Amino acid sequence: MNDKFKIAVLQKSSSGRNFKRNTDIGIEEMDKASKAGADILLFPECFITGYDLPIAYEEAIDKDSKYIQSFCDKAKELSMGVVITAFTKGISKARNSAFVIDKQGKIVMKYDKVHTCDFADEKCLESGENFQVCDFDGVKIGIMICYDREYPESARILMLKGAEIILVPNNCCSMRPRLNALSTRAYENMVGVVMANPPGKNAGCSCAFSPIPWDKDGQCIDMDIFVADEYSEQIYIAEYDLIELRNYRSREMMGNTYRKVNTYTELLNKEVKEPFVR
Repeated sequence: MNDKFKIAVLQKSSSGRNFKRNTDIGIEEMDKASKAGADILLFPECFITGYDLPIAYEEAIDKDSKYIQSFCDKAKELSMGVVITAFTKGISKARNSAFVIDKQGKIVMKYDKVHTCDFADEKCLESGENFQVCDFDGVKIGIMICYDREYPESARILMLKGAEIILVPNNCCSMRPRLNALSTRAYENMVGVVMANPPGKNAGCSCAFSPIPWDKDGQCIDMDIFVADEYSEQIYIAEYDLIELRNYRSREMMGNTYRKVNTYTELLNKEVKEPFVR
C-alpha cells in the first residue's frame, strides 16, 4: 500500500437498459482511469443496468453475471480496483447494489442500498439489511448509495465499523444541499467522502471531500478536493494522503471520540410521529 490513495470518479450517464453497451463503456472508462494512475474507479448508481425504474426481479442481474465478471477481469488486467453498480436480484425483488472489486479482480464486498426511496419508484425494490466496510489494498472503504446519504446514521455506522473513506454511487439532482450533507458527513466522522453522479441539468456535481477542516494551528482550510459542474462528462481524480488522514483521525475530537451513547436510545425507536407520518 502506498501513502497516497487515488480515486477516479466517473461523471457519466449510462445507456438505459443496454447492459452490454454500459459494460463496454465502463471498461473503456477503466482504461482511462488506469492511465491516470487511479487505485480505484467509482461509478454512478446502477451504471450497468441503468437507473431505469420500475424494474422486475427477472430483469435484474445476478451477482455472478457476465457483466460483473467483465469488470472483475478488467480490474485484474489493470491491477486497479473498481466500484461498479447495478440492479441485482435480491430475495424476491431487485436490489440497488454496488460491488467493490479489488486489484486482483475479486469481489471484496457487495453492498445493497439500505435506504431505498420507498416514496418513489424505488418502492419496487428490496432494501439491504446492513452497512458494510471492506479492506481495499489496506484502506478501509465503506459504501453509501444515493439516498443513504440523507441519513447521518449511514455514515456514522460506517465510521464505527472502521471506514476511512466512504464512496457514494449516486443518481439524482438538486445537488447543492446534498453536497453540504456529504461535506458534513466527512467532517463529523473524520472520513473521506467521494461521490459520483451522472451529468445533467441540476445534476452532476460529483465531488470529493477531505475530513480535515483545519490545520495543526487551528486555521480553517478548504475541505473540497473537487466539486464538478453539472454538465461535464469526464473522470475526476481525488487523492488522499493516508498518513495525513490517519494522523488527523488519531488526534481530533469528532468520530467516535466523545460520543454520549447512553443518550441515543431514541434513535432505535421505530415509532413514526407527526409531522413525519406518510
